[in-house]
Amino acid sequence: MKKLLIMCGTGVATSTIVTSKVKQWLKDKGLEQEVHLYQSKIADEMNKIDDYDIIVSTTVVPDNIKDKVIMGIPLLTGIGMDAMFEEIEEKIRN
Repeated sequence: MKKLLIMCGTGVATSTIVTSKVKQWLKDKGLEQEVHLYQSKIADEMNKIDDYDIIVSTTVVPDNIKDKVIMGIPLLTGIGMDAMFEEIEEKIRN
C-alpha cells in the first residue's frame, strides 16, 4: 500500500479540499485500497518526507524536496488536474 501525504501551510484548509478531491478520484479509479492518505502541514513533515511514497502539496516546498512533490494547486484552480492525477496514478502503480 502506498502512503500519500497531502500537505499545505497549516494542514487545515487547502489540504482538506485536496484530500477530499483525491479521495473521490481514488474511489472513481478503484484505487482507494492501494493508498493510505495522510494530511498535514508542511512544518510537521519536513523531517519525514522520505516516509511517504507520494506527496501532494498546495504550498511552496524547499528546493531539496521539490523532486519528490506533486503540486496540488490544479485541484484548487481546476487547471491541469488531469495531468496532476496522471502523475499521481503513475506513482501509485509503480
